[in-house]
Amino acid sequence: MLRPLILGFLLLSPLTGAAEEDDANDKDKDKDNDRLPTKCEVCKFLTVELQSALDKTRRSKEVLEIGAVLDNGKRKKKIMYNTSEMRLAEAMDNICERILQYNVHAERPGSLRYAKGTSETMMTLKNLVHKGVKVELGIPFEMWDEPSAEVTDLKKQCENMLERYEDVVEDWYFHHQDLELERFLCVSHVLMVDQRDCLGEVWSGRKGDASVSGGKERRRTDQPVHHHDAGEL
Repeated sequence: MLRPLILGFLLLSPLTGAAEEDDANDKDKDKDNDRLPTKCEVCKFLTVELQSALDKTRRSKEVLEIGAVLDNGKRKKKIMYNTSEMRLAEAMDNICERILQYNVHAERPGSLRYAKGTSETMMTLKNLVHKGVKVELGIPFEMWDEPSAEVTDLKKQCENMLERYEDVVEDWYFHHQDLELERFLCVSHVLMVDQRDCLGEVWSGRKGDASVSGGKERRRTDQPVHHHDAGEL
């Protein structure tokens, strides 16, 4: 009988405490928490998912009738759905739940470790199991595809950030859609200058390829922000 394969690393980082929202959060994490999502990563993926949700209805030509019904049976005012408050509310509804679709791709650097789909590391481990090798991760095999503690924490921080900056998101939607959501929210309102490194990390390699311009692809924060499409994550 094959001996159990004991892995020296964990794909599922232990959740040891809730991350603080203050600016010192990213600087003062202890060793137990250094694999939890940073504020930069939280803001990055919040804007990715919200922009993706809005893009689905961007070209809608639906017209909403609002206000009191007049004597002729028609309402006082008509507005386009794609500029309405309803569209934003529907996009924001449970938006952070979509974070639970992400997995930790341990073979990728920085914020790129968060992506949808099965990581190359996990695929390798599952293939070993199918070949009869006993792989122990500390959790039952049927729970391997459940959201990890790291992803669960990312979702929790997303909810806290959205609640805190909801007014900023609304201001962007109604008055500043000519600007990138990531730039308007993350750069202008959420992150300090020294917290923005992850915004310049863009996946440009094949799945499982840990080399992305030497591990990190950075840009100056005064340059145009790349629009991260949810499909590339």
